[in-house]
Amino acid sequence: MIIPTIFLITIVVFLLVRFIPGDVIDMMLAQMSEQSGMGAELTAEYLRQAMGLDQPLFVQYGRWMGFLQNTDGDFKGVIQGYLGESLWKNKPVLDELLERLPVSIELGIISMLTGWIIALPIGIYSAIRQDTIVDYLGRSLAIVMLSVPGFWLATMIIVYPSIWWGWTPSLEYIPFLENPGGNLIQFLLPGFLMGTQMSGNIMRMVRTMVLEVMRQDYIRTAWSKGLTERTIILRHALKNALMPVVTIAGMMLPMLIAGSVIMEQIFCLPGIGRLTFEALTQRDYPVISGINLVMATTVLSANLLTDITYAWMDPRVQYR
Repeated sequence: MIIPTIFLITIVVFLLVRFIPGDVIDMMLAQMSEQSGMGAELTAEYLRQAMGLDQPLFVQYGRWMGFLQNTDGDFKGVIQGYLGESLWKNKPVLDELLERLPVSIELGIISMLTGWIIALPIGIYSAIRQDTIVDYLGRSLAIVMLSVPGFWLATMIIVYPSIWWGWTPSLEYIPFLENPGGNLIQFLLPGFLMGTQMSGNIMRMVRTMVLEVMRQDYIRTAWSKGLTERTIILRHALKNALMPVVTIAGMMLPMLIAGSVIMEQIFCLPGIGRLTFEALTQRDYPVISGINLVMATTVLSANLLTDITYAWMDPRVQYR
């Protein structure tokens, strides 16, 4: 189902960006006029024709997909691995994505590691110490993490420390190759904020599933054999309890991508999330469509990988 789903997604993302209020041609003419006075020499019709925006939508879609010939007479589109060029920079969209991708990957890895590091021990300990003060604190913490908006918390962390102590996190991107330590420090704060939001759902699911697994017959058998609590939890209970948790983690990937748009903009990280914001502001149709298509494909691939993971975690699951 991935291939027909991606085909439908290409139609949706191509059409939706055209419905965004505001005309990219008018924005270009206004900017050219302000910068060098060239706007008066160019007409909207000329720019539309040069960029291929004067054609009907089905022709533009066919050229973007690679079904129809473009203005150069070539078949070059999505099915050929080409996502088009930015209307503003005249640069291939794929090159833009590859430049920004390492930043978003680093932020995503730190966020997911943070979320799992927080959620797993708290969720497990809440389950094995059910209805104790530790359990109540863990559940309350999960609710708080789910409830507090990440963008609001990030804004408060930037604003109030600068007012109270004169400290502001670095808002100028530090490349990893130039300063690995400074780069990692710069990503810790936004990664931690995104990870805490993820950990709320994971924490609650881990607690629920560990409680369910601990009531199974084979766990009672393990207790009767005299195995230690640590062995029972880590060797027998946790692997089976994590199957639904893996599903939840895979489904949270879209939330992680959406959160990166906000965090990258607040902390001035030049990743795909910030590129998305800039493209939406400039009505850069090829960039917006390309990013959404790549992100949708990533989410579908992650869901497929999640399904495949079931067979590794549970021998009863087989794909034939």
